[in-house]
Amino acid sequence: MKMTSYDIIRRPVVTEKSMTAMADRQYTFIVDIKANKSLIKRAVEEVFGVEVEEVKTIRYNGKPKRQGVHFGKRADYKKAIVKLSENSKGIEFFEGMMQ
Repeated sequence: MKMTSYDIIRRPVVTEKSMTAMADRQYTFIVDIKANKSLIKRAVEEVFGVEVEEVKTIRYNGKPKRQGVHFGKRADYKKAIVKLSENSKGIEFFEGMMQ
């Protein structure tokens, strides 16, 4: 099964740290765990119509959790920090959140 751009980008990360990084034209997303940097770059350019300069990825393992006698684990996930090029426009989705 082929992944579309909308399958690769799961959701944006909206935290205080990611909001301050937007001043440096860096945007943070939770992405599909199987996606590589080139797929992430292509997906962000296609979905948001911007020009990506650099992609950094971080892979997180889920923490073990327990509720009563039942043991489980949170899901593993991958986070991507996407830096836009200087001549690219910003991502409009995030623009309203900066105020």
